[in-house]
Amino acid sequence: MFTLSEPPVFTRLKQARRILIAGAGGGFDVFAGLPLAVELWAAGKQVHLANLSFSRLHGLDLDVWLDENVAEVGPETVSRDTYFPERSLARCLRQHGLPSTVYAFPKVGVTPLRAAYQVLRDRLDLDAVVLVDGGTDILMRGDEAGLGTPEEDMASLAAVHGLDVAEKIVVCLGFGVDAYHGVNHVQVLENLAALDREGAYLGAFSIPRASRAGELYLDAVARAQADTPEHPSIVNGSIAAALTGGFGDAQFTTRTRGSELFVNPLMTLYWAVDADALARRSLYLDRLGDTVLMRQISSIIEGYRRQVTPRPPRMFPH
Repeated sequence: MFTLSEPPVFTRLKQARRILIAGAGGGFDVFAGLPLAVELWAAGKQVHLANLSFSRLHGLDLDVWLDENVAEVGPETVSRDTYFPERSLARCLRQHGLPSTVYAFPKVGVTPLRAAYQVLRDRLDLDAVVLVDGGTDILMRGDEAGLGTPEEDMASLAAVHGLDVAEKIVVCLGFGVDAYHGVNHVQVLENLAALDREGAYLGAFSIPRASRAGELYLDAVARAQADTPEHPSIVNGSIAAALTGGFGDAQFTTRTRGSELFVNPLMTLYWAVDADALARRSLYLDRLGDTVLMRQISSIIEGYRRQVTPRPPRMFPH
């Protein structure tokens, strides 16, 4: 039974002791899970962080690799790639006296990615996995007007769906940012309503700026932007701008020059759903299970999209 005084996602995780919070869509997605991690650490949980990485992990030293597709990144991990969000986050965590290991998965298909998750499940004795999406396109089931950038999200969702752990949850942060990739957010809300009818919607709640979770998140995003000035995270930059009261076309990087942003308080909301229920609602996820390469996932999604008539987009009526 859920209560108004406690977000359902925390109720679901109350019995969990060892939790993996993993960025589903690659890049800086793991940063969107940091506020959750801070709260769970404060509640006495063992929390570990992981991310589907866009960095060139193949250049890392051999002693970094726990298994074929699992790298253990710390503050001092050496990389030839200047774009390395996992190390940036590890350094921030160390500065705050928090566990500073961030596990990294390369961009692979569902079969090797699931095996990588299983390595962490066994090594860390996990009883919960929380997938985090920066944005909300992981909630797309396949017949929407636009899917955003689904390949990495769907690889992660399919991998975790096949994982044997007690709790599997998906959380999204950054409502609205996927409009720049063709997502119609009325359809996001429609999908959440459908999940709610199945009892799989775990509610929405905002990150308080005046909290340790909010402050640490803002610091981590600022450090990451300083570490990668040529390629800062637009998603997390937008969330951070919203968290500090930004609104409308609140520009924070030259990467968005020429685009009109719509930063707003909805971006600071977490939206949580049951991961297995979300996976079951996908119209094509079952086609991805045997993939080995990320480009196979892209081909399958493209082929599926040619077979369907997308639901027409709708304008938000207010």
